[in-house]
Amino acid sequence: MASERLYLRLDGDPVHAPETTVPAGTLKAIAVPAPLRHRIANVIAYDEALPEDADIRERVLPDGALRLIVDLVQGRARVAGPSVQPVLLALRGRQRGLSLALRPGASQALFGVPAHELAERIVDWELLVAARHRSLPRRWQEAHDETARARLLLSTLHGLMRPADPVPLGQALQAAARLRTTASPPRMADIAAAVGVGERRLQQIFRAQFGLSPRSWRRLARLHACLLRLRGTGPPRWSELALESGFYDQAHLVREFQALCGLTPGQYMLRRGVSDSSKTSA
Repeated sequence: MASERLYLRLDGDPVHAPETTVPAGTLKAIAVPAPLRHRIANVIAYDEALPEDADIRERVLPDGALRLIVDLVQGRARVAGPSVQPVLLALRGRQRGLSLALRPGASQALFGVPAHELAERIVDWELLVAARHRSLPRRWQEAHDETARARLLLSTLHGLMRPADPVPLGQALQAAARLRTTASPPRMADIAAAVGVGERRLQQIFRAQFGLSPRSWRRLARLHACLLRLRGTGPPRWSELALESGFYDQAHLVREFQALCGLTPGQYMLRRGVSDSSKTSA
């Protein structure tokens, strides 16, 4: 029977967030060069040799980011688009590679593709880059160590960057900041007016830069706010936590947990190794 572990990384987290039950020694952060920091949020190298008879399921909770995943065992790379769904990975044997979380606007700047065209999809590297860059997976195999492979990949990404209009990205980031800080359900018309565009135009800009609709992105932001609050000490009072995090009520929190994490709040607490002993169960 397969065992299941949990992986979560929120903005500002170290490589091994408190909830993550992936073995700490298998993950390593790699510094992002200054010229790429406005496009790449983080680079994580992973290396784990699982026992031959191990059957591991890894539940990766959604962060809404576009991600470049480099599998150094198979010698291939894929781009995983923004998603509001958890991913359940089946792991066996050697796991070795790089995972890069890309920032809003990176899809167009690096690949010339609006982010929403990659949403909820996994696309091979070769389908997104010019012919001269398609041999990169083979060159990774020839590199002599992890540092050299990371340097080669980051250098390639730097070469892929093309000029991008900063205005739409700035407008999308302004809208995201307002969506994140709004405790009550936001009116898109109000946010669009504050940003200085029409509501339909804001929807288009947001999807192109983030890959998700403002509503979907807001759902993730609300979930992440809740997950951060769960790091507090003591058992959670679910009804209070729901309102503090922007949910309508406790039932709404439970539904969103199940939809976005594939777990109830109580199951999530058990997965991260915390007993939910509160009187108000979720």
